Amino acid sequence: MIKVLTKTVVRSLCVMSLALVAVNSYAADQIVYDRYNKTCILCHASGVAGAPQFGDVDQWAPRLEKGMGALVTSVDEGLNSMPPKGMCFECSAEDFKALIEYMAAGE
Repeated sequence: MIKVLTKTVVRSLCVMSLALVAVNSYAADQIVYDRYNKTCILCHASGVAGAPQFGDVDQWAPRLEKGMGALVTSVDEGLNSMPPKGMCFECSAEDFKALIEYMAAGE
């Protein structure tokens, strides 16, 4: 009886853990989506001033080849027509990385 109860408790804990991971992942995805729609979308939706368009693999490929560190630095300092921090003044380097990955993948 105790073995069955223990297995049930362990299974329940596993299911709850997976649910928490899913909720946290959704929350993180929502933050990236909201930040994109607040700042990045202004240029990256249409490709204004040479900005690589959201989800356009061909436009993002040469930039991604430079490495994520170089891309984050470009966003942080500004590049060409993109202002410093891409107008996301509250964003950290990790936020910029997540936004770049989101825009490059288009999802």
